[in-house]
Amino acid sequence: MSSISFDTPWVQAVLGLAVLGLLSALLQWLARVLLTRGLARPAMLAESRLAAVMLHPEVLRRAAQIVPTVVVQIGVRFVPELAPRPATVIANVAAALTVLCVARLLFKMLDVTLEVQGEQALREGTTRARSITVWVQLGQLVVAIAATIIMIAALSDRSPLIVLSGFGALSAVLMLVFQDTIKSFVAGLLIERNDMLRVGDWMEMPQAGVDGSVIDIALNTVKVQNWDKTIVTVPTWRLMTESFKNWRGMSEAGGRRIKRALMLDAGSIHFLSDEEIDNLGRIALIAQYLREKGEAVRASRLMQERELGETLARVPANQRRLTNIGTFRAYVAAYLRAHPGIHPGMTQMVRQLQPTAQGVPLEVYCFTSTTAWVEYEAIQSDIFDHLMAILPEFGLRAFQSPSDAGVRQLAQHWQEGPVPTVGTAAQVDDADSFAGA
Repeated sequence: MSSISFDTPWVQAVLGLAVLGLLSALLQWLARVLLTRGLARPAMLAESRLAAVMLHPEVLRRAAQIVPTVVVQIGVRFVPELAPRPATVIANVAAALTVLCVARLLFKMLDVTLEVQGEQALREGTTRARSITVWVQLGQLVVAIAATIIMIAALSDRSPLIVLSGFGALSAVLMLVFQDTIKSFVAGLLIERNDMLRVGDWMEMPQAGVDGSVIDIALNTVKVQNWDKTIVTVPTWRLMTESFKNWRGMSEAGGRRIKRALMLDAGSIHFLSDEEIDNLGRIALIAQYLREKGEAVRASRLMQERELGETLARVPANQRRLTNIGTFRAYVAAYLRAHPGIHPGMTQMVRQLQPTAQGVPLEVYCFTSTTAWVEYEAIQSDIFDHLMAILPEFGLRAFQSPSDAGVRQLAQHWQEGPVPTVGTAAQVDDADSFAGA
């Protein structure tokens, strides 16, 4: 067995490669130390977003990983007694690794850019902002495709253009495989361009089971956390092919709509007598309204007496009279104007809708001065609590379908004869306190 001599060509080649490997590892460690420690303080003091990304520790570590691959590419030429073919293979592999390290560096820079934007939004207290996740993922996709093509070209020792031309035959297959990704990509660009949806928006899409706050907008999906804390993932392309509701306009306007109707019993609607008008005149919210209406009614009656005569003028059908539902409608309008929880700069309306089998709908249409869900529901409930409780003061009743107990009471009433009832209406003076405001 012959002894191994340092003059042997393959021994010199192996030793040269070992020295090259140690040198590349040493230079990588030195580059990492210089970058991470030397730029640590400037990174902490960086104020611009670009500096915060470029000087991020993870970005600097990945930048240091490029050094050994470049050293191997350059130093493999100087390894003694190394055959040209192995040297070419090693150089090509090192070039491919260089491309991979550069791609990983760009990936990390894009991720850090997304993190920096989130931290800046958190510091500024902005919960609603345009998400750059789509652009970050798009950039990563482009980097991955370019890196793959260049790595294949480097390993095969061919031009990237030749490798790229080979993908032409696979274009139909790629289009079929990535059709949802392509559609979502285009949809994401349109959503971002037209500012159709942002992170933090309240989104409603019943056909997809979505009713909650948007927590992420990515290249392929949009994540929404429903109000029951479940998370729904919707493909981005569906937002361009199907309709959805964005409540951002309501939030930015500063008021949320109340649109609810009181169903009044049609049998309780009647003309007001003079005594009822006097009693209702003690309510502060409609005192001025009743005075003005009373003067208008008296003027109308005088005119009727002159035109028709005193006898015909006393016929109820020929007289102008106030109704309890009209007076109640005026009271509700005044109550809304005086309510501190109702937005004064937005539409306020009390209107009577078409009567139905369930009664006469009296709809309240207004906007609260807050968009917070809990506060909105509290204001709406307070308003209708008060309105339902004040109905007897105007001689009105809310319509309600009879329950089993009601039917039994009615049957008992017919069997035993009329039963005297006790009125439960609140005193008119209590209405002046503006309960529930």
